Amino acid sequence: MSIILVVFLVHWYLSLFTLTFLQHRYASHAVFSMSKFWERFFYLLAYIAQGSAYVSPRTFAILHRMHHAYTDTEKDPHSPLFDKNVFTLMWNTRAFSTSIFNGGFKPEERFLKNLPDWPALDKWAHSWMSRLMWVLIYIGFYIWMAPSPWWFLFIFFHALNVPVHAVVINWVAHKYGTVSYKMKNTSKNLWPFDIIMLGEAYHNNHHKYPSAANMGRRWYEIDPVYPVLLLFNWVGIIKLNRQPLNHE
Repeated sequence: MSIILVVFLVHWYLSLFTLTFLQHRYASHAVFSMSKFWERFFYLLAYIAQGSAYVSPRTFAILHRMHHAYTDTEKDPHSPLFDKNVFTLMWNTRAFSTSIFNGGFKPEERFLKNLPDWPALDKWAHSWMSRLMWVLIYIGFYIWMAPSPWWFLFIFFHALNVPVHAVVINWVAHKYGTVSYKMKNTSKNLWPFDIIMLGEAYHNNHHKYPSAANMGRRWYEIDPVYPVLLLFNWVGIIKLNRQPLNHE
């Protein structure tokens, strides 16, 4: 049982770290830059960590940039104001991101600037064979290690880790929480629950300062990824970009 919990927690935080590091802060907001070698390294890490739920950083960035531009309007790709429940939000977001990935939806030119891309990996990672392979790996692990059948419920979180993370931010953090900055949208902060979201739950802060490397703004709002960015910047893995703290 202890091994299952360790594996579950490692998978939760590693998939979330790669999501906030690569797809969100790097691809969507260009908080930092890095060499092609390190970009490909973190692409592979994200694919391994996110597994069956992996989403192309290019696709994610387009979707997320649209969310910032059209928050809580009919053009917002995911908003609790227009999706009746979390399952509708997950389904609609998946359908829209798939349309972007397959070229069915043509985004505005402003959402396409400076996007990372690795077509070969993304094509494989988005295939049904890749997704099925990872799901079978998760099922195999629980067949091997689970002491009772109810532990198999955890497979849902392994298989859909990215959509689950997204629901916390795109649904919960737009319906519940506190507001530090008055915005023309419903974004909120989920402190102290950010302990399970690695800075991502400071969503109201993020909408105010989308390009900030540190998503925490007050002394008690600790963004665990920010020190990692400072370390990576110091050793030369990334280069933090100096950007204005622009807001909507």
